[in-house]
Amino acid sequence: MTPEEITSTLTKLFGSTVQTPGEGLWQVEEPKFRILVLLSDDQSWLRAIIPITRAEEAQPFIEQILESNFDDTQDTRYAFHQGVLWGVFQHNRESLTVADFNDAIARLLSLNERGLSDSFNQFVEARIRQIVQVAKVQGQSLEATMQTLDRFYEEGMMGELDQGSQAREQVLAIWRRQLERLWTEA
Repeated sequence: MTPEEITSTLTKLFGSTVQTPGEGLWQVEEPKFRILVLLSDDQSWLRAIIPITRAEEAQPFIEQILESNFDDTQDTRYAFHQGVLWGVFQHNRESLTVADFNDAIARLLSLNERGLSDSFNQFVEARIRQIVQVAKVQGQSLEATMQTLDRFYEEGMMGELDQGSQAREQVLAIWRRQLERLWTEA
């Protein structure tokens, strides 16, 4: 893929928002994201990066982020650098095709759009599985576990203190669905 093809591809995708602040450097700034595309000093490697969030916000989810790198992100990756969680794509420039570059940009945009939501959901599911396992070890039924959670919410040990009864019921309904879904699996 030549530098001209990179410019052309980015322009087709993002129009006039494509900037070229220097040789071997492209930047796309949109209201919801910013992508940087850079070539190595010898121009043999292309790297496209997109910031996801501050590293401190991602810290609790490092395990899930690394699992995503292994299982889900395909040829894009999460990486930490300079206090930021980035979505990263790297490829040998000469063997990179326009179609593969388009796909990589789409995956980077998807990583950015999802933010930490997938990692958070995986984190929560792991914790719910732990609750199920502990409840089963203690010989509790699903119903008894739900009653314990209900009591925790009523006493303010979980949830917000000023949470109304309707909001609490909605949260407990979500708990019930998740516990029912995972009760037989754990």
